[in-house]
Amino acid sequence: MNLNVIAATDFSAPARHALERAALLAQNQPGTKLTLAHAVSGSMLDTLRKLLHGEAEGVEVGMLSQAQKTLADMAASLKGRFGVDAETVLLQGEVLDTLVELVEARDAGLMVMGIRGAHFVREVLIGSTTERLLRRTHRPLLAVKQRAIMPYQRILAPVDFSAHAAAAVNDAHKWFPDAEIVLLHAFEADLESILRRAGVDPDRINHYRIQARHAAQMEMEEFEKKLIVPPGKRTRNFVHGPATLQILEYELSLDADLIVMGKRGHSMVEELFLGSVTKHVLAYSNSDVFISGHLP
Repeated sequence: MNLNVIAATDFSAPARHALERAALLAQNQPGTKLTLAHAVSGSMLDTLRKLLHGEAEGVEVGMLSQAQKTLADMAASLKGRFGVDAETVLLQGEVLDTLVELVEARDAGLMVMGIRGAHFVREVLIGSTTERLLRRTHRPLLAVKQRAIMPYQRILAPVDFSAHAAAAVNDAHKWFPDAEIVLLHAFEADLESILRRAGVDPDRINHYRIQARHAAQMEMEEFEKKLIVPPGKRTRNFVHGPATLQILEYELSLDADLIVMGKRGHSMVEELFLGSVTKHVLAYSNSDVFISGHLP
């Protein structure tokens, strides 16, 4: 397994949580090479140069020096708390471009980021850096929302039985081998809402639901053959209803601390737009979210 982990930070509180999670992960995965990265926006530097003219160079040097010191202080703090060494990298340029270049150059096995950064309102309007980065690289990404108190214990893995979903579950097990994984499939009868509006007899609709559940159980049997997760580390559950709603409700009832999502599902439209279910889970879940699904 590729143990190169890159944790990106904009020095915000959510990003600090992400660095702590990355350090805890490195602590529990011997051989992990951890890199802390911060990108200084190239457009911001250009604006600074225009505003300050002749004074810009000194201010720019001071700002970059302070950013490098902050990164070094964070690495030292993580070393003291978790006993792990971390390299620091200060990037300059367009944030997404520089991060993508870094993860590809370092052949990162995992990216770790806070789900929301310092510029929360702007991210809501144009999509978070996390979401935009996912569109630019196939690398697995851990989006952190909670403080890293302990290793993950309960992982919720919504599955649509695709090869990408199986790859995501297997990737999660490799990174978090001690966690219990709950496989969740949300099912509905074909055209169920249309049938209800058309006044089809409820008993007939319920019959279709039973058929849909049985079909899902059969597909789950085949799906689990693709998994490397030991039987004792996984359970399965089936719920009726829209996937997004059921995932978020089951997360709460399970008290999960991580949700695993495949980046791509059955739908080509989902591949183009990251996936509406994945986007909603990123936005509204309480848990951290691990997104993978790159086929080996």
